[in-house]
Amino acid sequence: MTCWEGVLVFIAGVWAGTINTVVGSGTLVSFPVLLGVGLSPVTANVTNALGLFPGSFVGAYGYRRELVGQRSRVLVLGPTTALGALVGAILLLKLPASAFQAIVPVLIVIALLLVVFGKRVTAWMQARGGGASERVGPALVFTSFGTGVYGGYFGAAQGILLMGFLGLFLAESLQRQNALKNVLAGLVNLVAAVVFVVVATDHIDWVAAGLVAAGSIAGGLLGARIGRRLSPTVLRATIVVVGIAALVKLLL
Repeated sequence: MTCWEGVLVFIAGVWAGTINTVVGSGTLVSFPVLLGVGLSPVTANVTNALGLFPGSFVGAYGYRRELVGQRSRVLVLGPTTALGALVGAILLLKLPASAFQAIVPVLIVIALLLVVFGKRVTAWMQARGGGASERVGPALVFTSFGTGVYGGYFGAAQGILLMGFLGLFLAESLQRQNALKNVLAGLVNLVAAVVFVVVATDHIDWVAAGLVAAGSIAGGLLGARIGRRLSPTVLRATIVVVGIAALVKLLL
């Protein structure tokens, strides 16, 4: 890796860390850059997961005020999300990358529809005895596990998926949902990183991982400062814009 390629990887880490904290889908920035500097797809994916997890937790720390009172939710959703991430990371090492890529655009579309129309869907479900609740229900536990599997395998747009499901099943403000999303996404990246360090060391580019990590930490701090200042309408619009960009990038 040349000096300029290293600078590019670092900048991609900053950008990815910022986007992950505010919305999600930072992988769609950093992953292609790692491919562009010569890493193989599996090595780029593993290196990217290892590099992004510090930024996720820095972003979650930046949202610490919005996390107040959500400890019980983290204690319930954290283990199921982490278990899903473990399954996804193992699948990455066992299955071809194309196994999940076909369904990724569909998942993103579903997530975006939930973000845009989530309030209406929730109101409709509540009128029929279901829908969002302040307590974590079975539906949210199940979807958090599924999102963890997806995040451990690939990770792109997992934040958008989480925001969609949190909006549908959790009666909470958008900013507090985003804070919880950052914790869960950070757990996914951490579990995946541990698995890769233990069993896939030969697929890790440590220099690139370090550059992405340094960038993602800076991006996590920046993203928290930006995201916490956005109104719910602007934040929701940002999620939709980034999600559409992610969808276009995956389909092209």
